[in-house]
Amino acid sequence: MNTAQRSQDERRRQFVEPARRHVSPNALIIAAALVFVAAAIFATRGGSGGTGAQTPAALQAGEDVSVPVATLADGRARFYRYLSTSGKEIRFFVMKSSDGVIRAAFDSCDVCYRERRGYRQAGDSMICNNCGQAFESRSINVLQGGCNPAPIERTVEGDHVVLRAEALEQGQFYF
Repeated sequence: MNTAQRSQDERRRQFVEPARRHVSPNALIIAAALVFVAAAIFATRGGSGGTGAQTPAALQAGEDVSVPVATLADGRARFYRYLSTSGKEIRFFVMKSSDGVIRAAFDSCDVCYRERRGYRQAGDSMICNNCGQAFESRSINVLQGGCNPAPIERTVEGDHVVLRAEALEQGQFYF
């Protein structure tokens, strides 16, 4: 093979064969750190649409959940996950509706619960992620059944909304 052809073959190889690049250990450490930080941010936001609100006092089996009322002042729904005594994850949201009432509901309903898609907020309404029906915030905890968000009994005690463990455990059916 002559020199001109060898040179041409080398140039062709540079475009046809992918270049092998060495990844430095520092780049791997930085990438792993970024993944860890992203996972930590996701976890503190409550997962399914959370907004970064303060995490409630307890989200584990057998313990009541206490949410600071001040975190709900903007009217945005805060999504949380509670681990039941049987180990099942129960998703719910808490919000201050447009009429000023603190409301709480499971992130599920009697109709679409099998799809496990929950709700998202659009303005003053909660929208079913499965069927697209919209529910005004003022109707949460008032209307129940059908595709309405399944209500959770809650009380306002001082500057906290309290959801009793027993009330949360009753939501296992939906998850």
